[in-house]
Amino acid sequence: MNESPPEEERVFTEPQLRLYIGERGYPIYIAYAGVVYDVTRCPKWRRGLHENLHWPGQDLTAELVDAPHTADVFNHPCVKRVGRLAAK
Repeated sequence: MNESPPEEERVFTEPQLRLYIGERGYPIYIAYAGVVYDVTRCPKWRRGLHENLHWPGQDLTAELVDAPHTADVFNHPCVKRVGRLAAK
């Protein structure tokens, strides 16, 4: 995916991830395969709801199966790795 993880990386719990929905000064974050990404600058996320299907602040790992794209979407320049999702 996009960028190698830094040696010490921020860990987000699912409740923390749910804060990052692009409101109240927070950027837009999503998680996929245990990695948290900032998608704030991605045009498809600018309105907060991606393709009228996916909400920000969520772990979208299970939903990628039904997406019209692959995990390569996380390599786009607008996507930035910001941490990892805590194990459940």
